Amino acid sequence: MTETSPSATRGPRSRSRSRSRAAVLAAAATALALAAPVAVTAVPAQAAPADPVSVLKYTAGERKAALAHWTPARIKAVGKSVDLGPTGPKSKPWRGTALKTVGRLFFVNANGSDTWCTATAVKSANKSTVMTAAHCVRRGSSPYNTHTDMVFVPGYHKGQQPHGAFAVRAAATPRSWQNDSVNDLAALAVDADKRGRMLTDVAGGQAIAFHRAVGGTVSAFGYPATRPQLGEELLRCTGTAKKEQGAQFIPCDMTGGASGGPWFADFNTTTGQGTLVSVNSTMDSFTPTKMYGEVLRATAQKVYDRAQRA
Repeated sequence: MTETSPSATRGPRSRSRSRSRAAVLAAAATALALAAPVAVTAVPAQAAPADPVSVLKYTAGERKAALAHWTPARIKAVGKSVDLGPTGPKSKPWRGTALKTVGRLFFVNANGSDTWCTATAVKSANKSTVMTAAHCVRRGSSPYNTHTDMVFVPGYHKGQQPHGAFAVRAAATPRSWQNDSVNDLAALAVDADKRGRMLTDVAGGQAIAFHRAVGGTVSAFGYPATRPQLGEELLRCTGTAKKEQGAQFIPCDMTGGASGGPWFADFNTTTGQGTLVSVNSTMDSFTPTKMYGEVLRATAQKVYDRAQRA
């Protein structure tokens, strides 16, 4: 999708190129280390390792403006502004227990256009952490192209905001995404609501797992801009997660707007609880029946930890 449409990302070929570049850089660094002199009398001071996490912060004024920007009328208009075709057969409207933790993440993209992704409230130390995709926060390989006016609306459904709206005060992404479009995930810290309540006190929070083996049945959720829903309803795909190209995928045909939506393992359809093991990142552009997501490893955990301390 284009930057002016609800967010979607690279196909597998660009993912592969990004990972290849990273591998070349890693190999080059190793070679340089091996070439260093063995016997020396003095060792030059080494630069501190780069922080693996990049954090965007929004001022109190910017957060107030973000809440004012996303009026009900503007939210309705942004949904009508994009039509990505008919909803695919694998994407089913969610009719089970209301998922208070999953919602739409509205923002103004780097082009200045209103748009949205999907995001999820997770259990955290600050009771204010939300997981989504990195491309919902900033463009990959472009440090200065960041998104603004970010507001998370948990439990969004057909214009209703049953649990309020939460302005994003900080957004953590991997520095590898900022510099090389690798590791498409993000963790956000949001403000309390207008009544002073913390996010997970209002909407609850899902468990999150790191270093979990890929496999098993996964439920993926999102608010894609396909008709007839056009972002107004939560859709679900279900399938077995499999490894591919350093990431994982499930059978799914949700498109833009679903980006950043959660992948739940061990999902209980009665309670609406599961364990978040990835987020929607990109579709296979050649056979658009696969949804890819990152495997949540050490980098993802550092991103989450930074957000839950914000």
